[in-house]
Amino acid sequence: LLVVRPTHHAGTLLLAYEAAKQTKQDKMADNRLRCALVYRLDAGDETSVTMLAKYDHASQYETSPGGSDLYGGRDKSYADAVGMVIGNDPPGATSEAGTIGGFKVCQSEVHQVVYGSDTDGLCLAVITGLKYPSRVAIQALIELYGKYSEQFGLQAKSATTNSLTKKSKPVLQAMCKKYDDLSKVDKTSALIGKVDEVKVQMQDNISAMLKNTEQAESLAERSDQLNEQASVFKKKSTDLRKQMRCKNLKMTIILTLLVVGVLAIILVPLIMKARK
Repeated sequence: LLVVRPTHHAGTLLLAYEAAKQTKQDKMADNRLRCALVYRLDAGDETSVTMLAKYDHASQYETSPGGSDLYGGRDKSYADAVGMVIGNDPPGATSEAGTIGGFKVCQSEVHQVVYGSDTDGLCLAVITGLKYPSRVAIQALIELYGKYSEQFGLQAKSATTNSLTKKSKPVLQAMCKKYDDLSKVDKTSALIGKVDEVKVQMQDNISAMLKNTEQAESLAERSDQLNEQASVFKKKSTDLRKQMRCKNLKMTIILTLLVVGVLAIILVPLIMKARK
């Protein structure tokens, strides 16, 4: 039995890898729209997928030092990865021409891909964080399809790989920019946002109330301590007053006896001489 223990350097690299992996998961498990992609699906024994255009919206609001397999950054293979997903599980059949449908959602631990296509094989897809509502992603694809098919529908039928990226950028960018802010396109998300704001405000109010209650309790405790100290001081002052009275009475008696003694010493001899 051979037991292999990792060296200190290997352990450090492992920890760094886990930390980077967790950071990537935290970034992707959000409610942001990240990428928009356009494909052409050619039916046959196996569905052929050609990537026509892509737009990495995530690069507009964050940077990724090492890139990410399915969202952009420096690693641009995300379009190929999504193409593989679509090729392995193509969109469902769409009966009505001129519309997009057959939507499917593919989720992993850190992201989701939402895609659909029309009867001519024009396929649109978006990559979002896991918390992004899939219904809103589908709504975005439907809106994007109307504009994209009108401008590039004919070109898409014969375009080569990545040949429409530059031309498509304004349309894809406008859609991503609009649907990245859920509060403006989804009433449910806007309502949830307002509820979250009210929840945060209520939590702040409760925290402030608890803090005020603690301060009030602290003041009451200090007041009780002062009252107790005042009672002790009053008792001690009363005892001290009694002791001082006793001392004063003793001193008065002593002085009186001393005066009487002195007078007796002086007057008794005088009285005796006067009698003689």
